[in-house]
Amino acid sequence: MTRKRKGKSRKKGISNLTNTILSILKKDRNQAFNYKQIAAKLGVNDASSRNQIIKTLAKLAAKQEIEQVDRGKFKAIINTEYHTGILDLSAKGSGYVICDDFDEDVFIASNNINKALSGDEVEFYVYKRRKRGKVEGEITNIIKREKSEYVGVIQINKNSNYAFVVPDSNKMYKDIFVPINKTFKAEDGDKVLVKLEDWPEKADSPYGKVVKILGKPGEHNTEIHAILAEYGLPHEFPYEVEDFANKIDTSITEEEIAKRRDMRKDLTFTIDPKDAKDFDDALSYEVLDNGLYEIGIHIADVSHYLKEGTVLDDEAFERATSVYLVDRVVPMLPEVLSNNACSLRPHEEKYTFSAVFQINDKAEIKNQWFGRTVTYSDARYAYEEAQAVIESKTNQIPAEVSLIGKAYKTDQKLADAILKMDELAKIMRKKRMSSGAISFDKVEVKFNLDEHNNPAGVFFKTSKDANKLIEEFMLLANRKVSEFIGKQSPKKTFVYRVHDEPDDSKLASLQNVVSRFGYKLNFKDRKTTSATLNNLLKEVAGKKEQNLVDTLAIRSMSKAEYTTQNIGHYGLAFDYYSHFTSPIRRYPDVMAHRLLQHYLDGGKSANEDVYEDKCQHSSNMEMLATKAERDSIKYMQIRFMEDHKDQEFVGVISGVTDWGIYVEIISNKCEGMVSVRDMKDDHYAFDQDQYAMVGRNTKTIYQLGDEVVVKVKNTDLVKKHLDFNLIGKNEH
Repeated sequence: MTRKRKGKSRKKGISNLTNTILSILKKDRNQAFNYKQIAAKLGVNDASSRNQIIKTLAKLAAKQEIEQVDRGKFKAIINTEYHTGILDLSAKGSGYVICDDFDEDVFIASNNINKALSGDEVEFYVYKRRKRGKVEGEITNIIKREKSEYVGVIQINKNSNYAFVVPDSNKMYKDIFVPINKTFKAEDGDKVLVKLEDWPEKADSPYGKVVKILGKPGEHNTEIHAILAEYGLPHEFPYEVEDFANKIDTSITEEEIAKRRDMRKDLTFTIDPKDAKDFDDALSYEVLDNGLYEIGIHIADVSHYLKEGTVLDDEAFERATSVYLVDRVVPMLPEVLSNNACSLRPHEEKYTFSAVFQINDKAEIKNQWFGRTVTYSDARYAYEEAQAVIESKTNQIPAEVSLIGKAYKTDQKLADAILKMDELAKIMRKKRMSSGAISFDKVEVKFNLDEHNNPAGVFFKTSKDANKLIEEFMLLANRKVSEFIGKQSPKKTFVYRVHDEPDDSKLASLQNVVSRFGYKLNFKDRKTTSATLNNLLKEVAGKKEQNLVDTLAIRSMSKAEYTTQNIGHYGLAFDYYSHFTSPIRRYPDVMAHRLLQHYLDGGKSANEDVYEDKCQHSSNMEMLATKAERDSIKYMQIRFMEDHKDQEFVGVISGVTDWGIYVEIISNKCEGMVSVRDMKDDHYAFDQDQYAMVGRNTKTIYQLGDEVVVKVKNTDLVKKHLDFNLIGKNEH
């Protein structure tokens, strides 16, 4: 429904004037105000209102809540300690401020939000009393808005001169008022991107202008572009960036080869997904006369083309990462680099940055070398092809996994290389696991899309030996590069990928949930924690609760991030770790390449503060990309379920709240909600201790982990919301 803008009406008295004046003075507590300035802020100019303001100022001064600092000018008297933090809003309009000054998050009631938005950096104070067992506060100032652009549907009031944009995000609790001359010629019902411009003191809604029309809600491209726009992620390159990239000389020259280690004669190959468009890593393999294996991890030398201070580098830094949505990749680099010059395609010479190791049969590193190289890829394998070699221990590639569509024999030397490297990778993995690494092999949901990007089917991507072979050698390069720099004295600035130890409260919460499924965990110390988590992940593999438990276990972990301050990587059990192996799609890897070369050339330590800021930006962009990727999967799951509305599905209860239960369908991992209002066979109440809904009369219990049968009630592509009707418990 179109909302009408409230016109100003003259009242005999200004409501809540005392609190409003206090709020104005506290917000700008370093500035003094007279009655005229306060009247202007309130949008009143009649004599009656001015007199009320003068009288109220006098009363507040008499009660010593404000002070007169100059003739007729007043300031608030501040006896309160103020804090700063980040606001996280719920869909209900209340929220929590995350602040380092407190052991727990500070609750903010909806009437104390004071125009702050989710993600904003805010100033607040805390009440001396506790409410509802929580530390509670009030926001007094907005220091920095997290974002100024929102995606939503525009509702145009045809009989007036304004419109409202109703945001898609359930964390944006206000519709956005848009004057008719700022609608960008959008039509009623269009999905748009709106930019906040102002939020006047007396206005109920923020004011904004439409900056982009995304299309009609529910259409595929509209919704995908809306996901990107919601997180401020681009879907195309500016002309000047594309133009710059297209003019780069990407030829391989003798002059440049002379500056590098020439490894073109070494047996080299890539192993990637079947549908990969870019290949940023390759492996080389040679058996040396001394019986050691020389294995090279060769990474596209992106920094050779991506020069600091160029528009191309500025754009790559701003993006910081490629974004992998269900139907497309939004690359960090233009195609001329990502899919061509920097892609280690078969039978092509490429500039690479390499970590070369001499390894014995026990997978022990006997020698290492880092530097710029030139390589030639002899072959490209899909994971399925390499897996066939590993499983059959021959050079036979069956037709069903072949990239060329028919059975063939691969080169025996290449097959031997894959088999030996698989053997070494398994030893390295075993060592890593015994050192306390945690094996997160979470099932990935993938879609078979038709030519119109409709989901024809769902499948699950799992990690096999061929995937783990690549993973182990990439981990080796990442670890040894960061170790090489991290152990140097004096200390050198570098970009580390760190992962802190898990939070005790999150582990306790995980224990609470998995005990419902009969699993016991031991968090006595670091070693038992990693062992018990690995055992849990192994035990749930293939069971109905696997996805739920995997997700909860990952959530119990700290988030990995980029920083110049090395604290090690808990999940991998490495003291030193960096990202070095994917510079086509991750900017921190580009920074690692540049720094490594700088130090190999004898350079001094780089500016730590500059790189710490770049690390923080990279971590933030990675987080936004991850959210966009999740939203695109959720969107495609809902599209998939639209075509299965008449079908009954068996699912697992994956969450229980006071407003309903969440159910994840076992066969396709789609999650939806059953509203407690739709559970009509009884009056159900939420039992927090049991993670359950309990029927008042029948005592029927629907508990976390229970198998139930559901049917689709409603699919909302715009809000990315899936509603189920509950048929009952699964009795089979």
